[in-house]
Amino acid sequence: MQSLHIIKIGGNVIDNSENLHRFLKDFTSLNGYKILVHGGGKVATQISETMGIETKLVDGRRITDIDTLRIVTMVYGGLINKNIVAQLQRYGNNAIGLTGADGDFIRAKKRPVKTIDYGFAGDIFEGSINPENIGKLLDGGFTPVFCALTHDGEGQLLNTNADTIASALAVALSKLYETTLVYCFEKKGVLQDINDEDSLIRDIDPARYEKLKTEQIIHSGMLPKMDNAFTAISCGVKAVIIGHSDDLGQLKNKQGFGTRLSK
Repeated sequence: MQSLHIIKIGGNVIDNSENLHRFLKDFTSLNGYKILVHGGGKVATQISETMGIETKLVDGRRITDIDTLRIVTMVYGGLINKNIVAQLQRYGNNAIGLTGADGDFIRAKKRPVKTIDYGFAGDIFEGSINPENIGKLLDGGFTPVFCALTHDGEGQLLNTNADTIASALAVALSKLYETTLVYCFEKKGVLQDINDEDSLIRDIDPARYEKLKTEQIIHSGMLPKMDNAFTAISCGVKAVIIGHSDDLGQLKNKQGFGTRLSK
């Protein structure tokens, strides 16, 4: 079975051109099939301010009204995505920049209004991902680069959480490839002490995860990422790695980096 790495990068990489260039070099050097998933960093917020459009966030989630959707479509699907693709081409990686609408790769449903109206925010559902079509790109020698935009099949683009897209891609494609999901962010991984970068926890299985939650070592913002990760593993993903973008190059040499989550 062909190996596949699905790697999600956050704003700390996107917002710093030096970090981004270093990361993309390491990403290019990885052997086997690979997919990159990215969000928008601070750029969408900065451009919104320039255009006099207020950014509204609730619990860290962007409210996507029609003006905001126009901004994130331009920034995620255009400015950031195409810059990443151009840099990858520079390093000899035949990347292709995509939204979920391209090739009907990722569909989502508009988030229903409960207490908060998130506007044009998309939620992933079972059957959202079209793994066979994505597989054709991978088998054809392309490296897909997905931004955080999906579609509903009725002509409407939707702003969708990039972590969730990465996880859903990993689960769907694990039926076709030996899939590892990698979340790159600004810490070395899951830390025993959030203020001590040397307190890295190397391996976590479900039993240890429950213990770390009980001890309040893992809490708040880290919980959704970890829950997503263990759900992906239970659905066929080989492993999930959470670590610093600067350390990605260690994967090329079969070295471990960050925190590895597995069965």
